[in-house]
Amino acid sequence: MRGMTRRTALQMGAGTAAAALLGSGADAAPADAEAAIAQFADGKSLQQGGITIDLPDAVEDGSSVPISVVVESPMTVDNHVTNILVVSEGNPFPRLVAFRFTPLSGRAEAATRIRLAQAQDVIVVAKTSDGRVLTARKRVDVTVGACTG
Repeated sequence: MRGMTRRTALQMGAGTAAAALLGSGADAAPADAEAAIAQFADGKSLQQGGITIDLPDAVEDGSSVPISVVVESPMTVDNHVTNILVVSEGNPFPRLVAFRFTPLSGRAEAATRIRLAQAQDVIVVAKTSDGRVLTARKRVDVTVGACTG
């Protein structure tokens, strides 16, 4: 697979922003998040554990919530994390961010900021080179929803 160019990333960001502005504003149902996870997992069963999520328990404003994710892995050629997906159950669009890794990454670790529309569970799913799909979740209480406008 080829990498994403800066232009493609900007186009995707503009498309996401336009969809958010034109969308109905309805929150995603947990079923939407589960569908995104099922598509990511390619029908494989999810295993709990092996993922550490560093995310505040509560935030006053959901417009910029820091999150970091670490997946336990030796990151060798034969055993490494290939992808991580972060999903929310209450945002209009459940897929928040995805990361790709190789053994050269050294660690399966990523940090970013996400937007959360309301109090909800944030779910992290990781695929490994040996076919396992790991998952973990954390509840975040948001007192002011930043995604609702």
